[in-house]
Amino acid sequence: MASERAERARQRKVNELSWLIGGAQGSGVDSAASAFAKACAFGGLHVYGQREYHSNIMGEHSYYPIRVSARPVAALSSQVDLLVSFDAETVFLHAQSVVPGGGVIYDPKLAPTPLDRVPTLEARAREDLKTFLEERGQGETLEDLLAIVKADGVRLYPVPYDELIQALAKETGEPISKLKKTANTLAVAASCALLGYGPEWLERALSDVFRGKQKVVELNVRAAELAYRYVQETFPDDFPVRLEPVPADGTRVLLTGNQAVALGKLAAGCSFQTYYPISPATDESTYLEAHPTVALALNARDGRDGRDGQKEREGALVVVQTEDEISAIDMAIGAAIAGARAATATAGPGFSLMVEGLGFAAACEVPVVITLYQRGGPSTGLPTRTEQGDLWFAVFAGHGEGPRLVLASGDVQEAFYDAIRAFNWAERFQMPVIHLLDKSLASTTQTLSAFDLKGVRLERGKLLTEAEVAPLSEGGAIRRFRFSDDGVSPRTRPGTPGGIFWMTSDEHDEWGHITEDPVTRRRMMEKRLKKLETAAREIPAADKLNVFGDPDAEVVIVSWGSPKAAVLEAMEGLRVEGLAAKVKFVQVRLIWPLPADALREHLEAAKLKIAVENNFSGQLARLIQMQTGLQFDHLVVKYNGRPMAVEELAEALKACVAGKAPAKVVLTHGA
Repeated sequence: MASERAERARQRKVNELSWLIGGAQGSGVDSAASAFAKACAFGGLHVYGQREYHSNIMGEHSYYPIRVSARPVAALSSQVDLLVSFDAETVFLHAQSVVPGGGVIYDPKLAPTPLDRVPTLEARAREDLKTFLEERGQGETLEDLLAIVKADGVRLYPVPYDELIQALAKETGEPISKLKKTANTLAVAASCALLGYGPEWLERALSDVFRGKQKVVELNVRAAELAYRYVQETFPDDFPVRLEPVPADGTRVLLTGNQAVALGKLAAGCSFQTYYPISPATDESTYLEAHPTVALALNARDGRDGRDGQKEREGALVVVQTEDEISAIDMAIGAAIAGARAATATAGPGFSLMVEGLGFAAACEVPVVITLYQRGGPSTGLPTRTEQGDLWFAVFAGHGEGPRLVLASGDVQEAFYDAIRAFNWAERFQMPVIHLLDKSLASTTQTLSAFDLKGVRLERGKLLTEAEVAPLSEGGAIRRFRFSDDGVSPRTRPGTPGGIFWMTSDEHDEWGHITEDPVTRRRMMEKRLKKLETAAREIPAADKLNVFGDPDAEVVIVSWGSPKAAVLEAMEGLRVEGLAAKVKFVQVRLIWPLPADALREHLEAAKLKIAVENNFSGQLARLIQMQTGLQFDHLVVKYNGRPMAVEELAEALKACVAGKAPAKVVLTHGA
């Protein structure tokens, strides 16, 4: 017996898990996933999760895949080791993704549920499932599907939530109606028990999730103990994946992409943010609303940009929910003119309404930041699903020609530091900066090393103090739009003595007065657009492109934004097969002005050029072609609203490298 246990332990996969929980929206999927992620993180493990949800409030299918590893992970897997369900729909939709040897935790009372009794199933999914069940010679119930996956090597773990809740009610004296919410904890605890992961980590997570609610913590801890005991007494200890705590390497944080951007804005000294509620941007602003003050370490010599910690004060952030997105951009512009570091956050439909304000900011050289979270379009499209369809829109939105910078983050850590860069660039080059993210990054939950602010400096550009205004003042006013070699003019805050200036959305002269003079118009256009040349020259190369792999590789993959981690992990798979030495990955971070010369250097010598994007058209690939004249050999795209999974991307890249792929490869994984 001891030798059998030793052999099982030897064959187990340790600290490499793909876990997925699902249920009806509003049933506690998010809180259950949060508890599981925190339990793993408290044990020193790395966590990466992706929240997927419908755009309705209650009832539709919601699910949350989480990867756990002893090493950092930042991409989704299309394969599931352990599926945890509250309802029949979750099993119907995801059971076929469970790997042989993996498991399904489900409520046995739901086994007789027929497909037709799951009203929230999409019609297409229902028909596909009927066809699948019919082809396998089965009926149309959940029990029939479970019989198929069991025959394929998947382990079944029926957990009677109702019986466990009744036992908890009998033990605590609490009414069952009050205890129904503990089903979330029962599901997570059953998972941890199967994985051999100690209950102390889950208890710690529950104390954190329900912080300040001691009675709730106690009830959920007791529920977890019941679930642990049930699993240990009912099922054999032979699940092929095991989680074990490991020593954490330094201080870590567990946070979402929305939170990372919000924290970056706080670190950047943002003091004014506007928004009109829209998915998936709203969570960032509500997080800022919950943290309206922040401790600032100030340099005693220069309180504007200090980080030396010589004195401290508390900084304040004002967040305003406006009546619409037009007001949001205009109010942020007004705050930026007044000297505040100001931003607004939105998604595609909201950005559509902001375009006129964007033009005003470009014409009047206002340093405002627009955080744009992309989602599926056009129009309302897929409000809660991911896409990278707004690249052209961000670069070209607006009538006429005005400068803007477009910066795209590839992961949660970049999102934090890019939020700081966006403010620095906006004020340094005096133009709008669009920080491009997407729903995938917004709803990512990930463990990261604590952010390091030692190298962070706040650059306010040519913002003049009262003493600096005096030499430039002419009759109490300054030439706010003074012609200069780099296109950037000195600016003042309104009310600065000697620093009066005028501002209008019409064409204007150096003072800001309206003009239609052709010579002044030409010079002012050249001045504004020259700032793009200045930015392209002065922004460091490392902030424009990231390059991974062999610099001399003959195969070049180019991508941007959230596919970054999936590309990197897929390259690891190519390395295992001996192909990675031929491949390098160029991640484009500065979208506009596009670093065309640097990209040309990487692409001209390549024998094979592959673009990877979460949109239909390959928008970056076409922008690169427009700027360099170079065309890609393969376009790997996904536009079904779901992020790229490592396995599907790896297969596509392998086919491209082997010469077995069409010019356009469309990825399709996702429920």
